[in-house]
Amino acid sequence: MAAITAGMVKELREKTDAPMMECKKALAEADGDMDKAEELLRVKLGNKASKAASRVTAEGVLAAFISADKKTGALIEVNCETDFVAKNDDFLAFSNELAQLVAEQAPANVEALSALDAGGVTVDAKRSALIGKIGENMSIRRFVRFETANKLASYLHGTRIGVLVEYTAEDDQVGKDVAMHIAASKPVCVSRDQVPADKIEAERSIFSQQAAESGKPAEIVAKMVEGRINKFLSEVALLGQPFVKNPDETVEKMLKGKNASVAAFALYVVGEGIEKKTDDFAAEVAKMAAGAQ
Repeated sequence: MAAITAGMVKELREKTDAPMMECKKALAEADGDMDKAEELLRVKLGNKASKAASRVTAEGVLAAFISADKKTGALIEVNCETDFVAKNDDFLAFSNELAQLVAEQAPANVEALSALDAGGVTVDAKRSALIGKIGENMSIRRFVRFETANKLASYLHGTRIGVLVEYTAEDDQVGKDVAMHIAASKPVCVSRDQVPADKIEAERSIFSQQAAESGKPAEIVAKMVEGRINKFLSEVALLGQPFVKNPDETVEKMLKGKNASVAAFALYVVGEGIEKKTDDFAAEVAKMAAGAQ
């Protein structure tokens, strides 16, 4: 059996919010397999043990730009090492400039964006100069660009959550409201038929294991699972979610009342999916002291 270290237990707890002893038991049962242990916790504890992607601590900002005619727009993530630099005026100005360049010049990828002209120098040269000025590394991580015959709206929650949405409506406020809703409720797609099949099957597997532990007959278990799947699809698809400004109606109902629709959206969270390196200061000091003896 694999050795279960305190570091493994800590990592699993940070991912799931599950109690420390439950994390240790799950790791032991999974023979040290982190992904399997996480799945076991979700079966035992339900959605409380879901991945806490919103707590990833990589630093940086999101910037958005939409053209005056609301037909072209971009959302970009630019990363740095510390929260202090993420608030630096020069860093913020650079990020906003990049969002506008993406919208107006449509680079194919980050490499193409880095080669664009940014006031007489390339974007990459400007980034390098900013690194030299501020003294901290920074990188362009990702961007998305929309060009449409419809309308675009954006919403930034501070500089850490960003949304770009394509919609149709007479009232521009609809686009702003939908973008804000997406930032708050974090759907994965517009409608339930767009939810990836592998994501549905993963949830079905977990729901099936949870329902099976109830001891109920197979036909009842099957109905329980389908009910949970339907609830899950409503929760992750934009149209089925309760509208944040009026939870008594769904986003779909709100849109119908405004004779509006949503075609697509992009949602970024700063640092999402990035594991930030954490240092054990006490252990480092102890190591240095031991080496000095």
